[in-house]
Amino acid sequence: MCPGGRYAGLDLPAGAGACAGDLRPAFDVLDADRDGRISREDLKSFYANTGAAATSDDDIAAMIAAADADLDGFVQYHEFEGLLRRAAAAGGRPSAMEDAFRLMDRDGDGKVGFDDLKAYLGWAGMPVADDEVRAMISVAGDADGGVGLEALARILAVDFEAAA
Repeated sequence: MCPGGRYAGLDLPAGAGACAGDLRPAFDVLDADRDGRISREDLKSFYANTGAAATSDDDIAAMIAAADADLDGFVQYHEFEGLLRRAAAAGGRPSAMEDAFRLMDRDGDGKVGFDDLKAYLGWAGMPVADDEVRAMISVAGDADGGVGLEALARILAVDFEAAA
């Protein structure tokens, strides 16, 4: 199974892949406890682990409220997707997957390499063996120097369990 836990595709330009436009990997990054919904605790965990400046409880509550269409205090995938699609239609904001890519690219070189991907997967609660990380990167065609955003989409779109 791919690192997103189910299937994956990225918010890439049309034609970039079979799963283009799928925001599930970005949702999965934020859903820290993997319960299928983003909670305040999930967002607190995300911001704490990214090294971002402290985010107040009021800010977290505002983020949840912005997407929580059914007012249950959580953000389900369809609410998350709707919010991001509306924001993308408004223009000027990087996609959620561009943000996730920047999070994975710890050294800021514009590529997700072995160390970047291994550290990210461990942080996300999906520890994998070194050989598995190398296999993921080689799927994208550059096992040595790392991969860019579109190549990362190819990595995340592969179901590694089915391929084994």
